Amino acid sequence: MADRMHALVKAAPGPGLDLQEVPVPVLGPRDCLVRVEATSICGTDLHIYRWDAWAASRLRPPLIVGHEFCGRVAAVGPDVTEVAVGDYVAGEGHLFCGRCYFCQTGQAHICAHGRIIGVDTDGCFAQFVRMPAANLWKLDETVPPAIGAIHDPLGNAVHAVMQARVSGASVAVVGCGPVGLCAAAVARRAGAAAVYGIDVNPYRLALAEGLGVDAAIRADGEDPVAAVRDLTGGLGAEVVFEMSGHPAGIRAAFEMLRKGGRIVLLGIPPGPVEVDLTGWVIFKEARVFGINGRRIFDTWHRMAELLRAGLDVSPVVTHRFSLAEYETAFAVLAEGCCGKIVLVP
Repeated sequence: MADRMHALVKAAPGPGLDLQEVPVPVLGPRDCLVRVEATSICGTDLHIYRWDAWAASRLRPPLIVGHEFCGRVAAVGPDVTEVAVGDYVAGEGHLFCGRCYFCQTGQAHICAHGRIIGVDTDGCFAQFVRMPAANLWKLDETVPPAIGAIHDPLGNAVHAVMQARVSGASVAVVGCGPVGLCAAAVARRAGAAAVYGIDVNPYRLALAEGLGVDAAIRADGEDPVAAVRDLTGGLGAEVVFEMSGHPAGIRAAFEMLRKGGRIVLLGIPPGPVEVDLTGWVIFKEARVFGINGRRIFDTWHRMAELLRAGLDVSPVVTHRFSLAEYETAFAVLAEGCCGKIVLVP
């Protein structure tokens, strides 16, 4: 095996990334080396690429970025028994300690000492990535690499939908980015009575229609709250997924929620957001859920079952580029006329 590889590196503070030749990671006793077959770009990666205030406060360059991938195990440390060389795997990008209160109570995804690959430690925009064996998930060989690579955002969607109990419910998805699109598809598969997609981006609304939403509502062309109420006989949606993180989207999500309904918040706002607790939560007796990552590995088992049962999220993947074409890939992501973008090393 070669001792050098190509990787996308945040070499120093500031905008952009560099494609560099770097050493292949050295393994610890419980680590695995995965040869990356596909990796996908997340909105977090765009923050890092642009080097905004959040990125500047969190990252410590130099660092290989990227946290969504799948590939083949190329080498294992001496104490690894869970996986073997040649196994087809995806990676859980939230690194957990296994010892804190949260890890010991089945909540490793919110570990007190949690770190994220590609943010706090070297990531997967590379030919190889080092991962703890405990963070690898064996994929079925029938899962295409592009779908294996998006198990991280798909897992966010599955975790959100399973938290909200959507069977037989009217569901509104505010923000039809990749996670919102996956949530719409999962909600439909999980037995939602109706699913409505809401966004300002016509390209992404077209993707939502392709995934079978009952109505695609363009929020800058009509009042999304009024539209959802009209579609639900004046009641509002029983379940709302807020995936945009935009203050206007958050307001609309709460206002279109019916009394006694359930709202799931996953979109990350740019700063503090004013919330009308009296009107939006207390008097509505709303149930409010925050979602961070995926339950390790409960969500992964549910993903596997859904995919085996026929869940199809392939329309969410709209673009594929080589690792060397990363600048074009980030330009497409910034423009917004895309679903999920996959990079192939």
